[in-house]
Amino acid sequence: MFCGMCAQTTSRRLADRKVERFDKNIMKRGAVPETTAKKGKDYPVGPVLLGFFIFVVIGSSLFQIIRTATSGGMA
Repeated sequence: MFCGMCAQTTSRRLADRKVERFDKNIMKRGAVPETTAKKGKDYPVGPVLLGFFIFVVIGSSLFQIIRTATSGGMA
C-alpha cells in the first residue's frame, strides 16, 4: 500500500512549507505596522552635526568678509 503523502521527499516538504508561508503572508499585504514605517521627522544627520556645519559655513563667510574689508578690498 503506497501513500503519496507518506513518502514525500525533503525538497517537496520544504517547498510545501514555503508555499504555506507565502499563502499566509499574501493576506497581510498592505498591513504594515507603524513602527517600521518611515517617519517624516527623521533627519539623515543629527542636530549637532547640522549645527556644526552651519557654524563652519557662516563663520567662514564672516571671516572672509572681515578679511576683505580690512585689507581694503584686495584679498
